[in-house]
Amino acid sequence: MRLKLLILFVLWSISYGNAQIDQSKTGAWYMYFFNTQFKNSDFGIQGDLQHRNWNVLGDLEQLLVRTGVTYTPKNSGIMFTLGYANITTGTFGDSTVSTNENRIYQEGLFSQKLGGRFFLTHRFRYEQRFVENQDFRTRYRYNLFLNIPLNKKTLEKNAIYTAFYNEIFVNGQTNIGNNNTVALFDRNRTYLGLGYVLKPGQRFQLGWMNQKTNNWGKGQLQFSFHP
Repeated sequence: MRLKLLILFVLWSISYGNAQIDQSKTGAWYMYFFNTQFKNSDFGIQGDLQHRNWNVLGDLEQLLVRTGVTYTPKNSGIMFTLGYANITTGTFGDSTVSTNENRIYQEGLFSQKLGGRFFLTHRFRYEQRFVENQDFRTRYRYNLFLNIPLNKKTLEKNAIYTAFYNEIFVNGQTNIGNNNTVALFDRNRTYLGLGYVLKPGQRFQLGWMNQKTNNWGKGQLQFSFHP
């Protein structure tokens, strides 16, 4: 009996250890963003496709598909979005176990220019999350973006620029069902990268993002295309 218990404990320890995130291993996110305004209308669509990996390629962290309807009142400088996202989240390591999430979100986004060369964008997002095997959850997010052109005065064609953002996530609930809880603070993401404007409406970025939760922190390479 003791031998059986010992074997079970060892097997559990191995499986638990394999499930832990290797914080020293660099991940990679591949992202495509789109944003289209309907002709002669205050409405449009926006969204993004993201393939996130625990490593450079092959170990799925998340597959995210997100899109929404936008409304930009004339002369307001603010864009509102009502959207939907589907997220498949994988498990670190060799496991093929994954969970699914359906998400509805609302956001407000506005930009400002400081000092002639500092282009700021503020994004506030509220999410309603339907995560597999969890109770209904909500989350609040605030992201501050900063782009600084290096060889031009604006983000015009052939401009090279530095890109920075910091986003904080706060959970609306701590009880997620089945006697499981999460912290009020969900995570923080800090990013620094370099971008190139191919032409108005087409920008490429390569950068480094560090993501921290209460339990782990991990670096991610980010390759992205932006409107």
